[in-house]
Amino acid sequence: MLPAASLSLQEQQFLTAVEQAIASHALQRLIFSQYQGELQHLEKISLRLMQGQEQVLLNCVYKYKTQDVTQNYALDQAMTEIQTLLSQCKQANLLTTTEELQLKKTKKKVMLARSKTAATAQAKHAAEALTASQATQDLAAVNTLQSHDREKKRLLDQSSPYLQHLGICDPQAQLIPSMARKWKQINKFVEIFSNALGQIEQPERDLQVVDFGSGKGYLTFALYDYLLKQQQTPQVTGVELNPNMVQFCQDVAAKSQFEQLAFFQGDVRSYQPEHTDVMIALHACDIATDFAIHTGIRLNASIIMCAPCCHKELRPQMQSPALLKPMLQFGIHAGQQAEMLTDTIRALLLKAYGYDTKVFEFVALEHTSKNKMILATKRKHYTSPDAEVLAQIQALKQHYAIEKHSLELLLNDQWQQHDLGKKC
Repeated sequence: MLPAASLSLQEQQFLTAVEQAIASHALQRLIFSQYQGELQHLEKISLRLMQGQEQVLLNCVYKYKTQDVTQNYALDQAMTEIQTLLSQCKQANLLTTTEELQLKKTKKKVMLARSKTAATAQAKHAAEALTASQATQDLAAVNTLQSHDREKKRLLDQSSPYLQHLGICDPQAQLIPSMARKWKQINKFVEIFSNALGQIEQPERDLQVVDFGSGKGYLTFALYDYLLKQQQTPQVTGVELNPNMVQFCQDVAAKSQFEQLAFFQGDVRSYQPEHTDVMIALHACDIATDFAIHTGIRLNASIIMCAPCCHKELRPQMQSPALLKPMLQFGIHAGQQAEMLTDTIRALLLKAYGYDTKVFEFVALEHTSKNKMILATKRKHYTSPDAEVLAQIQALKQHYAIEKHSLELLLNDQWQQHDLGKKC
């Protein structure tokens, strides 16, 4: 911890209030924002108390632009992490059962505002009811998943050691309640992949898999473990920009003895494999999805799986057709239309370049707002882009006055180079 002398009086008062709230189990929520530390794209950190298997823990959710990372701390470690976060953030908000505190730091001063919560007794009862309700929901989700496990054979095994290292299961191979939704998402992903794998002609060599934007590696590890259990020896690479995530995943892979699972620090532009059979890009932001899909097509991947995120490229280009202007004058509708148009063109381009393509809901909206998946499997007989499908794309672009779609531009360059090579 930082020495008290290096803290302002207001920061010391804030930390004292946090420590007392934790000790009395009165802490409802602690939020740090305006992060100034070394972790890239970290936007906010939210902390709360939770009941673990044997003790009360401090649950900490690190909210990045494209993902959330959860870490639980024992209470004797909690204040060290909290003080570190306080030194790296310009604002902190503490909500307890009896009061609210807000700490703000500027270049010139530190300000601490404190206020009593209205109707403290009622707020306490409401918080307890909410906590009980959430615990009931989490427990119900776990029970439902375990009930489903009894009804059908799951593709993943809860006793796999990597699930403990990732914080999904406890040492007794029991699902941690707060990870119930993540576990459901992982199983759904592997189920979709398994079905797609059955539709392609698998190579005689090791299956090559690249996962762009692998994050904490939940899906990457699950996919590798699933393939091992199918008597395969896959070569799987997770690509992630955050160096801390890369190191964490490398450590988990070593602990799990996953010898052909590796992690690379970079993104879709800096990591360029020579070959891949399966290309995965879940929640790659904006045109990073286009670069990932292009990589899959360029390398003749048999399976391409994408869950697009942050659709920004087409919206400023879109000019609403006269008939649709009354509808698209509302920002939320314009955003939804831009998202639909972006992913429609992506799906059509995959179709034009030799892939059977589906667009569907990955998991229920209650589990994640980024729940759309584009799944493409390579057709056996493909010679050249489908002119009819390309004409459909041009008609859509003309209708909305779209001049630029990154995936189309990348593929046009590829095809022109291909034609030039044949002529030479």
